[in-house]
Amino acid sequence: MSTNINPDNLPSAPELEKLANQLFKAGPTGFFGQSPTFTPQGSALPGELPGIGSFDAPIPHTAPDQSIPPSTIGGGGISPSAINQGNAVNLKDPQTSFADPNLKSDQQILPHVPVYSTPVFGGQLPTQQNFSYDSYLEKTDLIPHTPTKQQFPIEQLSVVPDNLLQLPYQQDQHFETELRKVLDGINTSGPGVSIPFYGAPSTPEIPFYFLNGNHGLPSVKHNPDKASKAGISSIIDLPFDVNIIRRDFPILQERVNGKQLVWLDNAATTQKPKQVIDRISYFYEHENSNIHRAAHELAARATDAYEGARRKVQAFLNAASINEIIFVRGATEAINLVAKSWGEQNLHSGDEIIVSHLEHHANIVPWQQLATKKGLKIKVIPVDDDGQVLLDEYVKLLGPKTKLVSFTQVSNALGTVTPAAQIIQLAHLAGAKVLVDGAQSVSHMPVNVQALDADWFVFSGHKVFGPTGIGVLYGKEDLLNETQPWQGGGNMIKDVTFEHTQYHDAPGRFEAGTGNIADAVGLGAAIDYVTKIGMPVIAKYEHYLLVYATQLLKEVKGLRLIGTAPDKASVISFVLDGYKTEDVGAALNNEGIAVRSGHHCAQPILRRFGVESSVRPSLAFYNTCAEIDLLVNTLHSLKR
Repeated sequence: MSTNINPDNLPSAPELEKLANQLFKAGPTGFFGQSPTFTPQGSALPGELPGIGSFDAPIPHTAPDQSIPPSTIGGGGISPSAINQGNAVNLKDPQTSFADPNLKSDQQILPHVPVYSTPVFGGQLPTQQNFSYDSYLEKTDLIPHTPTKQQFPIEQLSVVPDNLLQLPYQQDQHFETELRKVLDGINTSGPGVSIPFYGAPSTPEIPFYFLNGNHGLPSVKHNPDKASKAGISSIIDLPFDVNIIRRDFPILQERVNGKQLVWLDNAATTQKPKQVIDRISYFYEHENSNIHRAAHELAARATDAYEGARRKVQAFLNAASINEIIFVRGATEAINLVAKSWGEQNLHSGDEIIVSHLEHHANIVPWQQLATKKGLKIKVIPVDDDGQVLLDEYVKLLGPKTKLVSFTQVSNALGTVTPAAQIIQLAHLAGAKVLVDGAQSVSHMPVNVQALDADWFVFSGHKVFGPTGIGVLYGKEDLLNETQPWQGGGNMIKDVTFEHTQYHDAPGRFEAGTGNIADAVGLGAAIDYVTKIGMPVIAKYEHYLLVYATQLLKEVKGLRLIGTAPDKASVISFVLDGYKTEDVGAALNNEGIAVRSGHHCAQPILRRFGVESSVRPSLAFYNTCAEIDLLVNTLHSLKR
C-alpha cells in the first residue's frame, strides 16, 4: 500500500534525536551490533522529506535480507501518533503494540523495515573471511549505496525482536510456527551424520511419522503387514510430520484426471514451496532492478538480495569463500562452462578425461565435444550388476595422462550414491582435477565441498525445490581466478579499451551480462527452506521411504528393478514385463501419479542393463507411504 506522510506533522529535529536514541536503548541488545546514535540533518536533501537523519553505527549491507513486510512485526512500524505525542515505547514488553490505535487498519503507516538478520533456524551464517559487499562493488568501479550511514524517515524506524527476524516475504505461516515446534527436539548441529541409503533400517523402529491418513489414501499405519515386509517392525510418532511440510506446496493439492496429484517425478524437477513462490513475487513487487550498477534504492535492494542468495549457497555447500559461488542456468551450463573455459585452456592432445558409466548426458557430451576438438581421450569407470562403481577398475584407468575426472555423486537413472570422496582423493593423487555433478545429491543429503575436496561442484536450483533456469558452479577460488572467462560482456570486466580488456576475479568474471536475478533470490529461499528442516533429517526420512518402496515393488509380479546398489538415494528405476515403459507411465497418470518413463538422458547406463528405457519413480521429503501404496497397488492391478 502507499503511505502518505505529511511533513507538517513531523516532530522537530531535537525531538527526533531524543526519540530515536530512546528507541535504540530500549531495543534488543546487539540488533545493529552496537547502539547507534541518531543525528538529524540540518536540511533535507533534494527529493527527501524533512526530518531525515542518519546513524553513526555501521549498518552492514552484507546481510542477505533487506526488509520484512510489516505484517511480520505485529502490524507495522511505530505509529505516527505515538511519535507525535512523545509516548515512551517499551520494546521489551511483549504486550507492546506497534500499531496506532487511533487509526483504522487501512490508515496505518506500514513501512519497509531495514533488517539485517540471521536465518530463523540454523543460527548465524559463517563469517566471510574473503569477501565483503563493499569490496565487490569497489572491484567493479561502481558507486555503492553507503554501507556506513543509512538514511530514512523516522516513521520507518522499528526495532524488530530477535524472534521475529525473518525473510521479507515470510509471513507468520504455519511452516514457521508448527515446524519450529516439531523440530525442537532434533539436534542437527553436531558432526556429519552417516546415512545409509538402502537395506534394512539400522534400528527396529522408524523414527518418522509418514501420514495421518487424512488424504483419502491408505497409509503405512493402515498396512502393518506391508510395513513388516519392508523391514519395519513398528511405527512411532517422532518429530517429522509430513503433513506440515505438504501444506507448503500448493501444487500437491492439484487434481489430475480427477485424482489428487501424487508427484513421484522429483529427479526431473521438484515442486516449489509457497515460501519460494512468495519470495520471487516479492522481488518483482519490491526489489526489481538490475544489480551492481546504480546508486538508487531498488538497485541496492536487488543487489543485496542477489548477493545474499550467493552467501546462502556458500553456507549450504560449506564453500570456503563466497567468491567460489557462480550463478549459471543449471548444472548443464556449469559443466559446459568448465569444459569451454578451463578445458579449452588447459587440456591438450593426448590428455585423458575419466567419467563414470552412470553419467547424465550433460556430463558426457561437453567432454566429447572437447575431446573431438582437441584430440583428447575419454575413459569410462565401469559399474557392477547392481549399478555400483568399481573402484578397483577406476584405479587402473588413472595415469599420468589423466587430467580430469568428472562424475555424478548420485545417478539420476539408478539412484546409486557413488563413493565421491574416494574417487576425488584417487584422482588428486594422480594429479587430475575433479568435477562432481551434484544435481541429484543436493536435495537428498548434506553436501560439504571442502570435505569432498572437489575442484568443481555443480547443481541445478529446480532439483532442490527452487526455480528453473538457475544453478550453481562451485569452484576453488584460485582455480577460478586462473581460468579464462567463457563469455564476454558487461559486469565481468574491470576495464575495457579497444585494445585490451581486464577481467574481474571470480565470481564476476563468469557472470557476463544480466543474470537470472529473481530466480537466484528464489534459490536462496529454497535453500532457507531445506536448511530449516535440516538436510540430515530429510536424508533420513527419504531413506525410509526408499526402503519401504523398494520392498513393496519387489512383490509386483514381473517387475525388474534397474540398479540395486547398497548405497542409494531416492530414485527407483524399473521395467515391467509385458508393458512398454510409456504404457506404465500412462496407466499411473490415470491415477494421478506422475513418474518419468524414458531414457532419463542417461542412455549408456540403461544400455549397460540391457534396456533402452525405464519407469522411474523418484522421491522427496513431501512424499508419503500412502502415495507409495497407491503406486504399488496400481502396478499390481496392471498385472492382474
